[in-house]
Order: sequence, then C-alpha cells, then structure tokens
Amino acid sequence: MNITFRRIEERDNEEIAGIIRTVFREFKIDRPGTVYFDPTTDNLYELFNTPGSVYWIAEDDGTMTGGCGIFPTPGLPGGCAELVKFYLLAPWRGKGIGRALMEKCFESAREMGYRQLYLESLPELEKAVSMYLKAGFRHIPHPLGNSGHFGCTIWMVKEM
Repeated sequence: MNITFRRIEERDNEEIAGIIRTVFREFKIDRPGTVYFDPTTDNLYELFNTPGSVYWIAEDDGTMTGGCGIFPTPGLPGGCAELVKFYLLAPWRGKGIGRALMEKCFESAREMGYRQLYLESLPELEKAVSMYLKAGFRHIPHPLGNSGHFGCTIWMVKEM
C-alpha cells in the first residue's frame, strides 16, 4: 500500500460520487434524506470551494479509495463545522486509511479555527460510529444545522 492524501480536484467529481453511492448500496442505506440523493454529491469539487471547507481524497498508488471533508453547514453554531461525506471502499477499510483521513480533517478544522465538529450518521454504519466514538465524538440527542439529511438518525459532536 502506498497511501497518499490530496485535496479534491474537479476531475474527481464522478469517481468520488460513485464511491459514495457504492458504499450506500453496500450497506443498503440508499434512501431519501441521505447523501445518496443529495445533488451536491455529484459536484463535490464545486461544493468544497466554499470558504471554510476542505475535502480530502485518499489514494493507494493512484487508485481513489475514498474521501472525507469539513464543511460549514448552514445553521451550525459558531465555531462548528460538519465532518461530511466520509466514505471508504471496502477493500481499504480496517487498514488505518479512514482514521488517517479523519485526522487530516481534524488538522484542517483546527487550521481553519473550528472549535467543534458535528457529524450525522446511520445505525447501519456501526463500525464508522465506533470509530467516531474512539476519535472523541459523543452522541447528542438531536441534529444541528441544516444539512437536509433527514434520513440520518445518529448525531455526534467533538470538541477540537
């Protein structure tokens, strides 16, 4: 494995959208109210040109394995951003790549001055939720901000 991380480029839009939707189908969570049907999923490069955001792509010898980003979702409290669109293809899970991607996002969030990160998830993604807990996220009883992802039922925050 030769894992590298880089910022998203316009040429990545179709491939990363495909990865995200592949993961959703794998876990049978391809339903309304999720990123699967979010129109921004097809244009992540443009979305992550928003000030206060960044999206990291992970590659293994030039093969895209997944990605993860930080986004200033409207309606979040001051100093808070959302950890978003964090997906990794199955062959690369369990190798520390997801954790490294998440750490890149934590580092970026600190550099941008965020004091808190928020995320939304689903019970079907229990291994991811377990990873979030180990990384210092804690459950909260309700959503924050206006992500539009009404299908998510797990909400978590982490103090930076």
